[in-house]
Amino acid sequence: MDARSPWKTVAFYGLALAAGTLALQWLEYRMWARTHALALYLAIVGAAFLALGVWVGAKLFRSPTRPAGPFEPNARALESLGITEREADVLQLLAAGRSNKEIAKELGVSPNTVKTHVARLYEKLGAGRRTAAVRSARELGLVP
Repeated sequence: MDARSPWKTVAFYGLALAAGTLALQWLEYRMWARTHALALYLAIVGAAFLALGVWVGAKLFRSPTRPAGPFEPNARALESLGITEREADVLQLLAAGRSNKEIAKELGVSPNTVKTHVARLYEKLGAGRRTAAVRSARELGLVP
């Protein structure tokens, strides 16, 4: 006997069993598809509508793109609110998430001066806290 013949036999029987299993699974699926045709069709239609909804949502509700150029603050709003140039600088850094100490260090002023500018910005923007001031400033186009 050849040494390969047992392996050929095992491979042949393995393939035959796999083919038989595949045939039985296919027949079971066909039977399930006949008895549950409505559920199958509803699942296919539901998946199609889900894909359509995701595609439409991605197309319609894209985030707006920002202009490519540098940001220019709304000069009219700055003037009407009476925000000084230094307060505008503080507001820019405030919107960038900097702390009072970081703002003071970057602008070369004392932290107390920054606190004063921030308090005036709160008054002028009608805000009670940093997040509200930054939100108002973004709505008015004062900061990016």
